[in-house]
Amino acid sequence: MILDSVKNSERYLSLNPRFKAVFDFLEQHDAWTLPVGRTDIEGDALFVNVSELDLKPVEEALSEVHDKYIDVQVVFGGEELFGWSERSACRKAQGEFDLARDVQFFTDTPQTFYAVREGQFTILFPEDAHAPMLGEGHVRKLIFKVMR
Repeated sequence: MILDSVKNSERYLSLNPRFKAVFDFLEQHDAWTLPVGRTDIEGDALFVNVSELDLKPVEEALSEVHDKYIDVQVVFGGEELFGWSERSACRKAQGEFDLARDVQFFTDTPQTFYAVREGQFTILFPEDAHAPMLGEGHVRKLIFKVMR
């Protein structure tokens, strides 16, 4: 898991060849005018889901993991809390892994929580179990799905 400011994004370009396209997209597009839903950047290899959502209480944290994709999540207009745990520590699966949606959920209490504020991003790798959409209020966010 990585948490940093968008202004420092160049530090992470070497971690995946598609990360440059993620941060170029952020520079070239106004997040406030992008339509809610999926926008393809490189087809299924790289796309962004734009979401506007009401956050939920920490007590409702539901962790998720992915196999095929790395998430790069960027928050606009608010602050979002994330729960985090090592994937290998998750024991309470809520169903089987959904291959079509590339997700499995867990009800384990996250090991720690951290805030992502406007102008910041978090990178979540397949080994990172993460519980997004926590906190108070409403946020607009971009969730880049980056094929490993």
